[in-house]
Amino acid sequence: MSSESKVITATSEVDIFHFDPAVKDLIEGDAAAKSYGEVSLKAFFTSFYVILCSASAAIGGFLFGFDQGLISIVLGMPQFLESFPEIDGTVNSSAAFNKGYEEPILALSTTDNLSLMTALLELGAAFGALQSGYAADRISRRYVLMLGTVWFIIGSTLQTSAFHFAQLVVGRFIGGVGIGTLACVAPLFIGEIAPPHLRGSMLVFESWMVCLGVVIAFYVTYATQYISGDWAYRLPFLIQMIPGFVLAVMVLFMPFSPRWLCLRGRDTEALHTLSKLRQLPITDARVQAEWILIRADIQSQNLAQALRHPSLANPETSSLRRELLSWMDCLRPGVFQRTIIGIGLQFFQQFIGINAIIYYAPTLFETLGMDRGTQLTYSGITNVMQLVGVTPTFFLMDRVGRRPLLFAGSIICFACHIVTGSMVAKYHQDWPAHTTEARVGVAMLMIFMVTFGASWAPVPWAMPPEVCASSYRSKSVALAVVSNWVNNFIIGLITPILVQKTNGYGAFFFFAAFSAMSFFFVLFFVPETKGVSLEDMDAKFHSRTGTEDEARRRSILNEILHAAAGLGGAATPEDSSDKMGAIAHVE
Repeated sequence: MSSESKVITATSEVDIFHFDPAVKDLIEGDAAAKSYGEVSLKAFFTSFYVILCSASAAIGGFLFGFDQGLISIVLGMPQFLESFPEIDGTVNSSAAFNKGYEEPILALSTTDNLSLMTALLELGAAFGALQSGYAADRISRRYVLMLGTVWFIIGSTLQTSAFHFAQLVVGRFIGGVGIGTLACVAPLFIGEIAPPHLRGSMLVFESWMVCLGVVIAFYVTYATQYISGDWAYRLPFLIQMIPGFVLAVMVLFMPFSPRWLCLRGRDTEALHTLSKLRQLPITDARVQAEWILIRADIQSQNLAQALRHPSLANPETSSLRRELLSWMDCLRPGVFQRTIIGIGLQFFQQFIGINAIIYYAPTLFETLGMDRGTQLTYSGITNVMQLVGVTPTFFLMDRVGRRPLLFAGSIICFACHIVTGSMVAKYHQDWPAHTTEARVGVAMLMIFMVTFGASWAPVPWAMPPEVCASSYRSKSVALAVVSNWVNNFIIGLITPILVQKTNGYGAFFFFAAFSAMSFFFVLFFVPETKGVSLEDMDAKFHSRTGTEDEARRRSILNEILHAAAGLGGAATPEDSSDKMGAIAHVE
């Protein structure tokens, strides 16, 4: 990989090649995606360059998973509780939020401090995700990956070196900003560099890396707990910086996203980047067709926004106003229903209880009467079970469909929570006499993790881009990601309270209720997107937004091909930009 693609001028070889005659057929429907071949394990590993870039970007998901696995053990380490008595209920029943003041400005109970410790990362992540969409368009997906990595390393440094609770929670927040930034931009970057027929699989790869990070971090921290002194918990915080530095180095060698290059008017460079990613010459019909489709999609989005907001044609319009209007478009009638699907799916992904179980697994297993060693052993197994569940969805999503996976996930997760909650409610006062019931509770948690991994883990990340029309897609997806982190933050706050105030069973019943509600949300609001065309998707929503976007895109495609003299003349990347003013609004 080269650290920087050479900017090709308009007089370069791009201007003297001719479009392959097959391009005209490849830009019809999904022909371009199918031209690269069928989805298979072999195809997934065919392009080493794309795999390397995607794996590097997916380290962002790995970092989030690593933090989840790390914190689930660290919170219960005696060495950690000794260094930070603010969250040790056996030492302090209340503590100050800011250490060092003569009078505490905010008194928090131990449970509140524990909630704050785990939840601030999610709050920071929500902020990181919210700002990353704008930054990714302005300075490139590649540089925002670097920015997110820097935030994460700073946060990890603060957590590793913390001797006061205030520094620890500030480190959590800053690290969260980095994780939120990476979680939003990494899938965007991967989707834009992946071959069209492999984008769905690559998105599952991102989710798989999150689960892998959880598993590896858990067992790393499981080992370090036997270190005497504070390095038992400081070493895991230090180790998590290693993949962060790896990502920082890899970013230097990544290409710019072809879509971002076209967005910034660097069309010729985008063509050469596509050629390198696909390991095909720029004269290949598949590369040319993909390049043309990217340019047409971007021009269509720009035109759609100009038609919605004629005032933006004024060059004096501020960039802030442009950005605000683009966000407000997501709330327009006919668009909001699609936006709310992504937000809702991410809401239920968290309120079904997955991150509560990952964060507080040892505590939940304690409610089943287990000693500390057994708690950690079973916590590690539950993390592995989620990884096992996610793995087959590389191929299941495009064969079974999205709705069937979500329906099955909601039903089974509901049953698991009900059974486990019932066991805890009835037998929590005398587990030694009811070991069989405890084993049933453990089995239900294992089944929950596998089921969630195969359903509600990957699907809420895959569907938002599918249901949104192209001209609203980036902002709608960003809102869905923010929903994930905000609700993750809420779960981090309320789970310790639910566990401590209800002996654990209240948490399971709480998540069971939301599992049931998730079924009805999917039933009434979420359409099936497997094999659904854009026009059929519009019919599902009784909307013409996507149809209008597609008609504009087809008109722009014709303009680009016309500029190439009917597929026989020289093609210049800038030709179609001059034609936009001639394209009329499609009603």
